[in-house]
Amino acid sequence: MNIKTIKSIVQFLFWLGVVFNIMSCLGDDRTSKKADSKTVTTYPSDVIPFMDKWKILLGNGTRSEDLVNFDNKDFFYVENDGKADWVIYKTPNAGVTSKNSNNTRTELHQKEYWTPEQGGKLTGTLKVKHVSTTGDATIASSYCVVIGQIHSDEGHENEPLKIYYKKFPRHTKGSVFWNYEINTKGNNIGRFDYSTAVWGYDFSVVGSNPTDYPKEPENGIELGEEFSYEVNVYKGIMYLTFTSKNHKTIKFTKSLIQSEFATKADIPEQVLKVYANREKGGGVEREMAYAGELNYFKQGAYNQANAKSTKSEVYGGDIKKQYAYGSYAEVWFKEGNLGPGTPPSN
Repeated sequence: MNIKTIKSIVQFLFWLGVVFNIMSCLGDDRTSKKADSKTVTTYPSDVIPFMDKWKILLGNGTRSEDLVNFDNKDFFYVENDGKADWVIYKTPNAGVTSKNSNNTRTELHQKEYWTPEQGGKLTGTLKVKHVSTTGDATIASSYCVVIGQIHSDEGHENEPLKIYYKKFPRHTKGSVFWNYEINTKGNNIGRFDYSTAVWGYDFSVVGSNPTDYPKEPENGIELGEEFSYEVNVYKGIMYLTFTSKNHKTIKFTKSLIQSEFATKADIPEQVLKVYANREKGGGVEREMAYAGELNYFKQGAYNQANAKSTKSEVYGGDIKKQYAYGSYAEVWFKEGNLGPGTPPSN
């Protein structure tokens, strides 16, 4: 073998080695990036940074006081829809409930308390992805999920605000409405909710029998359709604003320190209809409503479907089966804020 041939072989081996080394480095880099991507977790607190102001109760009864870098793959986690990250709140029809409720929830609970006179503000941008597909159409709370609340921590511990989404089976569009629960004067057995429609129906619209549904609301909100709400309590007055890209912006004003329901004559026809066959619902509210009482905000998915009152299917309480067969509520939030109340805008 001559010298020229030997040099050619050496050069070939040298460049082959160079190419192999480069490919090896690229492969290592790809492997490293792949490995890194597996270790990166986006937490709800990365998407909505006010999580340090909340604690949470999950649908299996788990509680957490520290939500920074906290998630749970079955109830409280992050998904990306191709455009944005969303915080997922998911809860079955049957699980572990709070002490005063038959309904499960994956829901935030504000740590700080305030009176209506002190005020506070809560906002949220969300889309409801699922509500229970089973229930009794004659029961107003069937097929519902509560997506925001004001809750009293004193007196009867009633709720001056519950924001709902409800969609009947076989309907494309659902309803958004809000309920005000009176701060009952005397025995709380007489408490009732008064409901106001935002888009679609209010709480009182039900079916004529357990499997008959009312007509689909023409101006309703579809599952997966984005909308926002703002709850602003300022100097005892609650200002509500609801916005959606394809709907008219709707605003409401409600006093939390002076009752509209202080006498029997003030009880609306809607209430008399909804509570006609129930033990509760015949009371009146104290004149000062919630004045001076400590309140707090809640936000997430408070599932209103349960086996006791709405006859919803729960598959023996098996959470995996409930998720598989539609017995759950799921709400996605991508934005929100929590802070002091502010003077209302026009």
